[in-house]
Amino acid sequence: MSATDAAESRVLNWLTGNSTTAPTLPLKIRLMTANGSDSAAGTEVAGGSYAPQDFEADATSSDEAVNNDLIRFEGIANPTTVVGFEVWDSAGTPFRWHYAALDSPRTVTDGVLEFEAGALGITCA
Repeated sequence: MSATDAAESRVLNWLTGNSTTAPTLPLKIRLMTANGSDSAAGTEVAGGSYAPQDFEADATSSDEAVNNDLIRFEGIANPTTVVGFEVWDSAGTPFRWHYAALDSPRTVTDGVLEFEAGALGITCA
């Protein structure tokens, strides 16, 4: 998973004391049907009763934080092929922090997509 250009800028400003900007929690995982890039968001799953899900992770001593619990998305329109995910905060105008492609696309045919604990991670690398 990669930090967005805007997230990298916010982190550098925070580290140098030029800003106190931090994510508005909880962080949210959004599923993508087309992946984004450092500078542009991907195309989020649409239709059905799909909704972004909370991303909760324990503090880590490595350069990665992974989801603590199962993340379950329900109500995804069928069929939908999910190719990646993004991490956004919960601000009034949400901010995109990270993005990643899945190891392999997953086609949803029953409206449900799950990620086991430890399957999704945020890295600083």
